Amino acid sequence: MRPNKKALFIILVILAFLATVHFLGRDSSNPKQQPTAVVAGSGVTTKPSFDKQQYPLSQASSLWVVVNKGRQLPKTYVPANLTVPNVSLRLSSGSPEMEVRSDTAQAMQEMFAGAAEQGIKLMLASGYRSYTEQVSLYDGYVASDGKAAADASSAHPGFSEHQTGLAADLEPANRVCEVAQCFDATPEGKWLVANAYKYGFIIRYPKDKEDLTGYEYEPWHVRYVGKDLAAQINQTGQTLERFFGLPNYVDYSATPFQLRSD
Repeated sequence: MRPNKKALFIILVILAFLATVHFLGRDSSNPKQQPTAVVAGSGVTTKPSFDKQQYPLSQASSLWVVVNKGRQLPKTYVPANLTVPNVSLRLSSGSPEMEVRSDTAQAMQEMFAGAAEQGIKLMLASGYRSYTEQVSLYDGYVASDGKAAADASSAHPGFSEHQTGLAADLEPANRVCEVAQCFDATPEGKWLVANAYKYGFIIRYPKDKEDLTGYEYEPWHVRYVGKDLAAQINQTGQTLERFFGLPNYVDYSATPFQLRSD
């Protein structure tokens, strides 16, 4: 018996319609959804929590190393991949203080370019500082301002983030409010606090957090931690220490924790 062509056509149309309905019934609004975790026995799914153990906190070369008044870097530690970023520099490119780690340099170049697109012109004021250079700098502050004032704004040798190559002091290219708290009122300072995290940087010593960081407010001092952690810090408003549940050190009275150089 030969099939009825009209009936066959109708059947094919119906099958195509059913296939379309099945496809549209799927969640096509987010085809690449993030992995979810199921809470046992609850039937509730949640996004996985941020992994705070991606990088060690006590290794000098780690992206997330935490250096403060209670966590000391080895005296001889020097980052292995220092380079001069292709950005506006306060000093000659031959000055070691214009160097930062290569990953920090790349992120800094992207950030400066992003700022320039919005008419914001930044400059690198200070990057890497060796242990020896920090000795000279800190002693100079003590001589001019006294020890108490120096400790509020400058790290003891071995306790400075600058020695990691991950920290930098930034300023406007016109040098207005250079390494001063009024920097936060400049267009450059306002842009930095609103956008630094997008490029992997945090304002390391935030306003009104002196009792947690041990340092006065430094809107010019940024620290590279990578985009993932920077987004977390920006969202929670926590200091680096508080985010990781580490002790706060507001002075140097405690026996310092020695960070590893390997």
